[in-house]
Amino acid sequence: MMPVRTSYLLGAALLFVLAEIGRAIAHTPGEVFREKMEGLKAYCANRVLSPGEATCAPLSFKPADPLATPEGRLAHAIKLPSTVPERTYHPGMNEEAYFNELCKEAGEFIFSTAENVEGVMQLRPRNLAGDQMLQHLYALEDPYGYRDWEARNPESFYVGPESYRFLERPNDINRRTGEVVRYYGFDGRDRKTMRKQVAPVAQSRYGFLWRGIRRPNDREMGIAGGELIVLDINTLQVLAVKRGFARTGDDSPHSLGIWWRKATVCKADRHDLFGPGLFVTKVLIPAQR
Repeated sequence: MMPVRTSYLLGAALLFVLAEIGRAIAHTPGEVFREKMEGLKAYCANRVLSPGEATCAPLSFKPADPLATPEGRLAHAIKLPSTVPERTYHPGMNEEAYFNELCKEAGEFIFSTAENVEGVMQLRPRNLAGDQMLQHLYALEDPYGYRDWEARNPESFYVGPESYRFLERPNDINRRTGEVVRYYGFDGRDRKTMRKQVAPVAQSRYGFLWRGIRRPNDREMGIAGGELIVLDINTLQVLAVKRGFARTGDDSPHSLGIWWRKATVCKADRHDLFGPGLFVTKVLIPAQR
């Protein structure tokens, strides 16, 4: 028979281990985020902010609505050819296990390419997201694919001697006028050489757009997925899709425990600054190369 003291110590050790496991399971990135948001709310309730101070800005952010805009609805209406099956969340999975499972969905799926492409259309421009938004678990639809340069001046990447002759984007997709903003003329060195005009009709045959993707319990686990889709504008035929996932968590030094800029991506993927643009040029090969 086991001595009473030994039995007690083993029982206490087991309870300690179970308690630690319980804490690990309970404190998902989602729970950490909500706890810190409550702390921020209490902090901001008794504070007079200085002009321009953004400390309390995350309290005003809402979860992204993918269907709030016409271009968002277009992106989510696109039907993809078969790639790989969606992975399934199993109760009890921790963040790392679920992330690794979702990464089995990730990859570059190229169904067709086009050569000698003169120009492309950015069908769904991105809005610029500041650091406060990039610390929020739900404010961005697609933190995986987000890049500042694409939100600020994508034409600097897509237009040039080694890229396309022009980049277009809808001038006012809400009015559906058919007008486009066209960028052209950039010599690859001097920003002043970039030209911009509003044109009544698009010249692009091909375009690209992005969309966030959701999986059960993904944001709760600090995981966000996204797709970059390249397609024929006239037929909406999908030429290629790049799908990936990003994982953030509570080990960030930032105040809300979320920092999408430094998120981990799948092992077979790379978080290159110009990764999305390079994928587009891999599928739609510029005429000037």
